[in-house]
Amino acid sequence: MLTLILWLLLLVFCWPLALAAVILYPLIWLLLLPLRLVGIVFTGVFELLRSLILLPARVLGGHR
Repeated sequence: MLTLILWLLLLVFCWPLALAAVILYPLIWLLLLPLRLVGIVFTGVFELLRSLILLPARVLGGHR
């Protein structure tokens, strides 16, 4: 019962913070989405370069 009362007090006293989080979280996610896409592209490019560099060793039978 005490836990419920503490949660209700937190809700009453911190509702502006909770409301700001609910509103700002999607906006921040949208702002960071292009950076996440750039990170995915760079990962793909570096994996492609790694594969091209290691291709001769794999063709000649090199082991990992």
